[in-house]
Amino acid sequence: MSERDGREWRDQQRQAVRAHADAAARQRAAEQAQAAELVAWFVAEATRRGLRTTRLVARGYDGRGRYRTRLNGWYVDRAETRAVDVDGRFHLLTVPGGLRARLFGVDPQASPAPLVIGAGGRDGESIPLRTLLTRLLDAGSGEPGSTTRPAAPGA
Repeated sequence: MSERDGREWRDQQRQAVRAHADAAARQRAAEQAQAAELVAWFVAEATRRGLRTTRLVARGYDGRGRYRTRLNGWYVDRAETRAVDVDGRFHLLTVPGGLRARLFGVDPQASPAPLVIGAGGRDGESIPLRTLLTRLLDAGSGEPGSTTRPAAPGA
């Protein structure tokens, strides 16, 4: 392979990698937009139904400590490590913790909601965000399986 051929091959590889990265970024952005729409729908529906909010608590990375937050909203999972606040933001409620966090509380930052909770996790268990939010609405409203509610976006 000549030096020129080698350069052309490297350039083609760089372009292919860049195109792949761009496509992945577009896919991520589209999924985040869909998930944000689902979260907004959930907050509107939960508010309409009068679903009770709770003061959200974060947990330490090690799972031992519990830390106050200023957030009010709804836990999305049973482990109470993911939540949606009343402003329609998705939060991962795991934090570094420590003495300062114990004394003053923590302020978990909002993060983009995933369309599938637990995707890529080591335990292999994952569930669509739409399913979790719909279950939460049904459990909180006493309407399991009700068909009188507006459908989730994209359903």
